[in-house]
Amino acid sequence: MQPASDADADAHWSARFVSGDEVALAEIYRRWSPVVFTLALRSLGDRRDAEDVTQRTFVSAWTSRAGYDASKAKLSTWLVSIARRRIADMHESRARIRRLHEEMERVTSPADLVSAPVDLSETLLLANEMRQLTPDAREVMRLAFYDDLTHEEISQRLDMPLGTVKSHIRRSLVRMRDRLEVSHVTS
Repeated sequence: MQPASDADADAHWSARFVSGDEVALAEIYRRWSPVVFTLALRSLGDRRDAEDVTQRTFVSAWTSRAGYDASKAKLSTWLVSIARRRIADMHESRARIRRLHEEMERVTSPADLVSAPVDLSETLLLANEMRQLTPDAREVMRLAFYDDLTHEEISQRLDMPLGTVKSHIRRSLVRMRDRLEVSHVTS
């Protein structure tokens, strides 16, 4: 039996939709997806994003259909409110992507790739200090500072307890700092 009026039809399809009837979902999509798509397209200005928002709107509506209350709003109003949230999500996503691109461009600009000139005397001094460390400590420091490994990665690579790795780094830094301070005082 088909409903007599548009209001009856809306109530009929809404009740079937809320009960989980996939035929009702198809009918509601057929009736309301052009409205949702148009809202999204006008706001976003991109057909693919508008299609994505339309799909997300109806997926959200379907998964949260138990929360729909026909006494509070018509189904079309509820769908439009979901669409507006999905459109806002898309704008936020675009802004986040734009910020990431700007940051990547800033970080990878030629000015950022040029580093300060290397002080050869400091490099040689540091290499000499590293040679004075015990073999285990020297290997730990090399992995930490030249290979940029974490304490855990060094521990795994050298099959050395994590506490030992941390101790080697701490003691080596203290020894090197003390020797470098003395050498700078005498210079």
